[in-house]
Amino acid sequence: MPDGCPCPSVHSLESVLVAQLKDFLHALAHALRNLLPIVVVVVGFQALLLREWPEGGFGMAMGLMIVAIGVALFLQGLELSIFPVGKRLANQFTRRGSMPLLMLFGFAIGFSAVVAEPALIAVAEQASTISEGRIDALTLRLIVASSVGLVMALGVFRVILGHSLHWYVIAGYMIVVLVTFFAPEEIVGLAYDSGGVTTNIVTVPLIAALGIGLASSIRGRNPLVDGFGLVALAVMVPMISVQLYGVLVYADPGTMASGTELLFTEADMTPPAGWVTMILDLFGMLRDVLPILLVILFFQYVILRRPLADPLKVGVGFALVIVGLYAFVIGLKLGLFPIGQSMAEQLIGFDSWAWIYLFAFCIGFATTMAEPALIAIGNQAEEAAAGKIQGNIIRLLVAVGVAIGITIGVHRIITGDSIHHYIIAGYLLVILLTALAPRYIVALAFDLGGVTTSEVTVPLVTALGIGLASQIDGRNVLIDGFGLIAFASIFPIVTVMGYAILVEKLAQPGDKTA
Repeated sequence: MPDGCPCPSVHSLESVLVAQLKDFLHALAHALRNLLPIVVVVVGFQALLLREWPEGGFGMAMGLMIVAIGVALFLQGLELSIFPVGKRLANQFTRRGSMPLLMLFGFAIGFSAVVAEPALIAVAEQASTISEGRIDALTLRLIVASSVGLVMALGVFRVILGHSLHWYVIAGYMIVVLVTFFAPEEIVGLAYDSGGVTTNIVTVPLIAALGIGLASSIRGRNPLVDGFGLVALAVMVPMISVQLYGVLVYADPGTMASGTELLFTEADMTPPAGWVTMILDLFGMLRDVLPILLVILFFQYVILRRPLADPLKVGVGFALVIVGLYAFVIGLKLGLFPIGQSMAEQLIGFDSWAWIYLFAFCIGFATTMAEPALIAIGNQAEEAAAGKIQGNIIRLLVAVGVAIGITIGVHRIITGDSIHHYIIAGYLLVILLTALAPRYIVALAFDLGGVTTSEVTVPLVTALGIGLASQIDGRNVLIDGFGLIAFASIFPIVTVMGYAILVEKLAQPGDKTA
């Protein structure tokens, strides 16, 4: 009957909305659970060591709640937009059978995703300020973005031809170590941090979706073995190119800035106020995501000449990504930045450095466990591995690796040791483990090393490093302040591959999967 015709669609819409609401509530509960380690660290240090409750405790609690809501919205948006669109584009290009088009798409995605990355802009501008203009901020950004674009094209080439990632990363990091040996000390920490900040909360899921979609579309490719690895390459190559840039910049001797400015000032920590500021910040988030969206639309409609499968769903997904990312950043400013900064200053005042080491380890572990990009990649890895890998175990291994790395990095700043020795030794260990690790874990391990340097970890870790360097006599911010992100990237690779090697050794001969 005519009156009954609309009913099925109404019920269908209601069921979809109910399903989406259930997914959101599930993601929100998951995000709150993931933030619990940060709460435990902060409350524990305040109550047991500092023995005082910080001002604005209610604001901190509200900020953490906003972070959880932002993460839940962001993850739901990823599932509706970036993940399916990235995989479908890879599938469509594969069916076209055009390697040049796929490589061009990879370059465009890599360049557009990184050139407007807020963390890279902040690091580049700070490096320009500290170096008194010797390092040009725009040049640094273009070098990093071009490097990521080129390496994305190379990664697509690797997946299509089925090359093992082992040889790419072993050769690549041998070049990294060689270049680091000759690079001036003023650029080493900055180069490694620049490589780390290229992998953010939006680009990591998109890059992973592209790799997994491409590997799933080609016969004989394994999504776990061949689909991961693009993030690893996106982190590695900027380290080389920025150090080569530093060799040119510091070829002539010149006056080096003492560099006492902090990367994150008090103004940066001030939460936005008012509707006008909120709207401007939302447009800022849209600006960061817009290059990726334009690339996707260009390749979808101009190159492939095919419409999006579900444009309304994709549009809603992108909107959720932007709103979730905005809520996430606002929550960090309200809840984590002020208390983290004040605690770092208080801990430096203690007679023993042991509390700084303990805080570095705990905050590294806690922030990593709350990292949205790591949660997303962990879920993707578990799905691609078909039961071989558990997302929660991966997250624990990565969090422990970040905690160890940041603690070692803090020790380097305190002692004033050369970053060259630590970085070279760290990557020589990574190269050795790469040769020994089972094949299925290598690409994922390197990707996880890049995932750790995202919106939660980068601001806290960078502020900690620069804050320590500016507080300790005899330290130079440009040389000693940068580099903690590099340590946060190296040691998760070590822990994940080390775990896989151990499991492989303990497994029965018939269970080996290398």
